[in-house]
Amino acid sequence: MTDRELEEVLTFRWPLVMRRVMADGTDDWLKGFVRSVARHGKRSGWRPSKKQEQIMRQLVSELGTAPEREVELIER
Repeated sequence: MTDRELEEVLTFRWPLVMRRVMADGTDDWLKGFVRSVARHGKRSGWRPSKKQEQIMRQLVSELGTAPEREVELIER
């Protein structure tokens, strides 16, 4: 994962991944993982390990295939 790719994932995609994982009621390990990546991603020299990178890529790719939730119109 290049520096630019990592920055894009952490800035634009990871907040969405976090929201989905936390709302999904998925396992505690995955919740801990996404929080850990968000926390460590703020450090300037942090790079994910190969295993972390694989999991991050999988979560980001699943984000694109997740069904959209129906939007509730509040005001017309």
